[in-house]
Amino acid sequence: MMEQKNNKKILFISFLIITLYMAVEMVGGFWTNSLALLSDAGHMLSDSISLAIALIAFKLAEKASNYGKTYGYKRFEILAAVLNGVTLILIALFIFYEAVQRFANPPEVATTGMLIISTIGLIVNIIVAFIMLRGADTKDNLNMRGAYLHVISDMLGSIGAIIAGLLILFFGWGWADPAASIVVAMLVLRSGFKVTSASLHVLMEGTPKDMAVDQIVDIISENSEVQGVHDLHIWTITSGFNALSCHIVVEDTMTIADSTLLLKKIEHDLSHANIHHTTLQLEAASQSHGNLLFCTKRAEVDPHAGHNH
Repeated sequence: MMEQKNNKKILFISFLIITLYMAVEMVGGFWTNSLALLSDAGHMLSDSISLAIALIAFKLAEKASNYGKTYGYKRFEILAAVLNGVTLILIALFIFYEAVQRFANPPEVATTGMLIISTIGLIVNIIVAFIMLRGADTKDNLNMRGAYLHVISDMLGSIGAIIAGLLILFFGWGWADPAASIVVAMLVLRSGFKVTSASLHVLMEGTPKDMAVDQIVDIISENSEVQGVHDLHIWTITSGFNALSCHIVVEDTMTIADSTLLLKKIEHDLSHANIHHTTLQLEAASQSHGNLLFCTKRAEVDPHAGHNH
């Protein structure tokens, strides 16, 4: 809860800083006629929007679950991350298109103004990135990571604009402006693809990247009462909140009291493996069905019997 609160606070501060300077950079881009600066301003606009979406996502994620949304609204964070990733990809493609047009006919660029504005922009982005890196969960929270990568890409845009301005100022290389934009666009495209890919993996209920199925099976099967495991599913509901469901085969003679103790122990062990929500179903060996992921020698069940669900 405290981590979530910090994420929201950092996002709000970042949103204010980025939005204010975005307006300054956009005016400066039109004034200097620099595509590198305008593309950076456009990217900052997307940053501002993405940060606002991320804030809304965190707020919605706090809403309690109900009969219509039994997991609550936690998945909205992942949807926001997808939107941020797709936005990055679209921005990169637009910058590519504009840069190609400018290569054919490089316009005059007011390099002094371009350098001043892009340098200030770089400082602003460094400050925001530092605040995010130190105060928010930019590693494991996909929503925060998407917003953070927006800012990092923006920082690269400012660096590209500075380099282009210096090349135009000292060498008169007009093509440096669209060239810098293309380099930045490639980096933005890469960031957008990574965030979108990771977010879609969550939406497809894929196994968490940092989790090995074999290790989870070992945690369950290390209990002597367990004879087999099947229909195992591990997925992520939202960043940092993993869920698991499976069927566990036990001896026919196992009592209700022993079953309860076994379930509590397995749930406890799985919580230390970063699984926060478990649904475990016990099955008597004689009634088991499904392809077993694990089967003890003493279990009188055919590991190839049954079917998958």
